[in-house]
Amino acid sequence: MFSVLRRNAGASDAQTFPQESGISELGDGPCDPAGSAGIKNHGPKHRTTATQMTDTAADQAPENVDIAPPDTGGVALIRERLATLPEGPGVYRMLNASGDALYVGKARNLKRRVTNYTQLNRLPYRLQRMVAETVELEIVTTHTEAEALLLESNLIKRLAPRYNVLLRDDKSFPYILLTRHLDNQTRKTGADPDAKRAREELKSRRQSRSGPDPADWPGVVKYRGARTLPGEYFGPFASAGAVNRTLNALERAFLLRSCSDAVFSGRSRPCLKYQLKRCAAPCVGYVSEADYDTLVGQARNFLSGRSREVQDELAGAMQRASDGMEFEAAARYRDRIRAMTQIQSHQDINIENLDLDDADIVAAEEDGGRICIQVFFFRSGRNYGNRAYFPRHDKSEEIEEVLAAFLGQFYENKPAPPVILLSHDVPEQELIAEALGVRTERKVNLSVPQRGAKRKLVNHARTNARDALQRRLAETATTRDLLSRVGELFGLDGPPARIEVYDNSHVRGAHATGAMIVAGPDGFVKPAYRRFNMRGAATDETDGYSPGDDYAMMGEMLTRRFSRALKEDPERTEGQWPDLLLIDGGKGQLASATAALGELGIDDIPVVAIAKGPDRDAGRERFFVADGDPEGFQLPPRDPVLYYLQRLRDESHRFVIGGHRAKRSRAITKNPLDEIPGIGAGRKRALLNHFGSARAVSQAGLQDLEKVDGISNTVARRIYDFFHTAG
Repeated sequence: MFSVLRRNAGASDAQTFPQESGISELGDGPCDPAGSAGIKNHGPKHRTTATQMTDTAADQAPENVDIAPPDTGGVALIRERLATLPEGPGVYRMLNASGDALYVGKARNLKRRVTNYTQLNRLPYRLQRMVAETVELEIVTTHTEAEALLLESNLIKRLAPRYNVLLRDDKSFPYILLTRHLDNQTRKTGADPDAKRAREELKSRRQSRSGPDPADWPGVVKYRGARTLPGEYFGPFASAGAVNRTLNALERAFLLRSCSDAVFSGRSRPCLKYQLKRCAAPCVGYVSEADYDTLVGQARNFLSGRSREVQDELAGAMQRASDGMEFEAAARYRDRIRAMTQIQSHQDINIENLDLDDADIVAAEEDGGRICIQVFFFRSGRNYGNRAYFPRHDKSEEIEEVLAAFLGQFYENKPAPPVILLSHDVPEQELIAEALGVRTERKVNLSVPQRGAKRKLVNHARTNARDALQRRLAETATTRDLLSRVGELFGLDGPPARIEVYDNSHVRGAHATGAMIVAGPDGFVKPAYRRFNMRGAATDETDGYSPGDDYAMMGEMLTRRFSRALKEDPERTEGQWPDLLLIDGGKGQLASATAALGELGIDDIPVVAIAKGPDRDAGRERFFVADGDPEGFQLPPRDPVLYYLQRLRDESHRFVIGGHRAKRSRAITKNPLDEIPGIGAGRKRALLNHFGSARAVSQAGLQDLEKVDGISNTVARRIYDFFHTAG
């Protein structure tokens, strides 16, 4: 347990704080608040975008010049707390007036570290601003500095403080899972709340048939999520594409099943994958359990890096089959060897001869005030792909400090390999290695190769980082130019830093779904995407608008979106407010949107509707703005701004249609028996076995329901009332 001391004015309290595993941000240098939080003035007379702020407040202060601090209130607060601060290791949090974290830092000596913030003349201008905003200081003491680093990492990932270096787009990585439980629901995430019910249904289904038990026949699947499901995990892979290519080759090489347990249990004849020689068809007994175990062992050895042993074994079997004139069998072994070779042919670089088993290559490059960090994953001697990251940081941050912060946050939610090769020496390198070792419960070695093959690997990663950074800078420059032209087109005070696009999708009012996508100077901001389940339509029980009313749906969406924004960020300081709204639709949708905003008292956000051209012809879109030409206007067919706005509109289409289709698919497979209280897997199965379908159950009489095994008079009455109660 960590000891927490929350420092309020004139008092100090000690309370417990549960230890949280994770590693994250290391450096004490914060990042540019203007570029990260997007401090904006959305007033109707003066609007300063986050793009403009990046080049003003944070960078106007010349170097080596003493500047008066913006305010000294934070300094007085910190000096007041110094008397009670401990001199041991721990984590400190600086909070603003709203209670939000401004900065999270760790220290070997808390009192000595926090004292530095009282010497404003020695702090960069951005840190002076941070201190000026500080109204409260929270302290968490730990037993060791490594524990402080772990806690700091976790808090930064969770709180996303404005002044810390922050890793963005930190998605989980996919793995290959070799398991005996392939359930379509539980394999999506290790924290599925219906996992227990799914297992009970599967157990009951297994007991009701005489075929092979799927638990005796392991399979391979792609898996992303918490590693809580039983089985063996191989990875991580840098992308879903890399996993899919490997799985396709594994199916051809080792013929393991990839179907769910439910499909396996229901087969009476082999599926198409058997005909394509991608499965041994254990579901119908076409392979013995001993032979299938051999295939599983070969796949395990191959994924564990012992591919040469497996290839030699298959090559020997192919030769024996050929010598015995069993040419069809020899051809099957040949095809399996080819499939294995195909996996290895995708390896751009290999580390089999470098005395490395599992390792990550982490390299950083800097240009134009931006830093790109490239990570290569090597597992079992093979390259599992690479991914580029662009952490949010201040331009004055040294590349070594950003790389150190990245390491902490990157491995906060994933195990670190035994070896991590770096492009730069980072501050507190030994401490980082110790903390990563605590997190993974094994020794982790951080090193910067100076020569030889390992150095070539690092240089290769740096080259990839440099190329990715050049592409990002070019894309960002183009996007910023387009945003400037969008601002000019719609009469904004400057380039919009946040554009929100709204659309809805339904089929004659059914499964109505709305969506909001967000775009800015760095492209699409996918973590800010939102979907809305439209619930304002009239039903038999409630009043509302007519189902399928696009105008009313648009009004409902914007009302819900900005009612929440007014509640959570009324001062518009958290970057949640847009500079421009794009509505997919015409004059009707525009009128509905402006009316919804007007009812909320919001009249300073420009709203633009983009209507499809005749015959839905791309390039002939018509734009409508409030107080503009009622007939709207068009852009030249090859105008870059038109292409950009089309991209935004099409992205909203993709996002909302995906949500609508998922909602419709769930409705198709939904069983009304699942909604009846007290009807679990056993009673549901008994009802379906007796009546044949859920519709027949709904039409059954009370006496018929009572005849079903396990259905008492009370339960039968409950089922009958569920389907026959009026309203």
